[in-house]
Amino acid sequence: MVSAQLGTTFNPEYLSMSIDHPICEARALDVSFGSPAVEVLRGVDIEVRPGETLAILGPSGCGKSTLLRALCGLLQPSGGEILANGTRLEGVHPGVSIVFQSFALLPWLSVQDNVGLGVNGLDLTDEVARRRITECIELVGLDGFEHAFPKELSGGMKQRVGIARALARSPQLLCMDEPFSALDVFTAETLRSEVYRLCREADEDLDESRAIEGLRSVLIITHIIEEAVFLADRIVVMSARPGEVQCVIDNTVPHPREYHDPAFESMVRRLHTRIVEGEDLDEFDQVVGTADGRLEVLPEVTMSEIIGVVEVLHDHGNSMDLFDLDEETEEELGRLLSLVKAGELLDLVDTDGNRVSVTAAGTSLLGAESSDRKDVLASQLQRLNVMQWVIEQVSQSGEDGADREDLEVALVRRQPHGASTLHSLLAWARFAEVLSWTAEDGTITLGGAVYRG
Repeated sequence: MVSAQLGTTFNPEYLSMSIDHPICEARALDVSFGSPAVEVLRGVDIEVRPGETLAILGPSGCGKSTLLRALCGLLQPSGGEILANGTRLEGVHPGVSIVFQSFALLPWLSVQDNVGLGVNGLDLTDEVARRRITECIELVGLDGFEHAFPKELSGGMKQRVGIARALARSPQLLCMDEPFSALDVFTAETLRSEVYRLCREADEDLDESRAIEGLRSVLIITHIIEEAVFLADRIVVMSARPGEVQCVIDNTVPHPREYHDPAFESMVRRLHTRIVEGEDLDEFDQVVGTADGRLEVLPEVTMSEIIGVVEVLHDHGNSMDLFDLDEETEEELGRLLSLVKAGELLDLVDTDGNRVSVTAAGTSLLGAESSDRKDVLASQLQRLNVMQWVIEQVSQSGEDGADREDLEVALVRRQPHGASTLHSLLAWARFAEVLSWTAEDGTITLGGAVYRG
């Protein structure tokens, strides 16, 4: 629990304040990091209202998690202000709990003791505290595992512990920072349904859900459109870095929600259309710039996945509507957008509105023998400024090659997403034999294909 971890004292007055004010509110919020300053959020106006589930939706790196932390008081904004229940926030918001994407459990504590961290700092008797801990464990379906340790739990169970710990504080606002991103697709879907149930119970204020007494709202960070539509009452769409509020959409899909319901699919399409209009798929929204030699930001997808998308397009006449492609690949729409944009960067596919088509280079790739495909990919990779920059750095390091950590530090200085870009680039380049490296010693050397094409 955030407040307990930071040693602040819980103020129950926050729970009794007027519901006329938003629980959290950002006004003209700016956040920048580093020197020279890198702008992460710009002029953000957002509010979390009592009695709602709010989703913040946007691409990786747009500042979603930074916005959540600012709203909770975990970081000081560079400009603007944060309000809590109508009052300027000083320090950590005492009515908020956070569920982290990385579980954040203490391995030496049992499930019961990890959940018990959530009641630290509350003015509860031992009996009331024990009862609340038990209720929260039961609420997330972990009764019987009270004395188990994190190493004995699956990923889904660990995240249930994190949710129970957050609920144990009986917060006004439950914040969830991409809580399903570390889980496999089946576990994520199960837990997503459980969170949906919790949101509905909090909204309906059911008497039997004593463990969520006091919970008024839920804020969830996500990059998955379907997840936002499934869970949220309102959806805030963020632009790419620097993050700005692109639009706020009221989710009119009726409850109970089903993924294949026409109203649900219509809302997904509406959101996607709004995102496309704001970001324009014809231009990769996370490219820092190429014409002047600045370095591209690469999505975290694999080369095999990119080729897979090109192959699906080829099998359907080399051109498909994005939503038809989504159904055919069965990818989450946000993931598919990253794959399409990666294909654009490599000039294997092109987009026109919602239409995705195979380029001449993509056709050449698919027409080549398996042994020759790497040559085509090597040629396309070396068109990227960031690939040329890495090749230059490795070449200058001599025969022994470049140290991966040193290269990452240098790239981060050039662009804010250098760590994730290098991770993707190394995987792509090793696939195409442009670079060679081993995780054991972290040394990067030039591959044979770097001299081809």
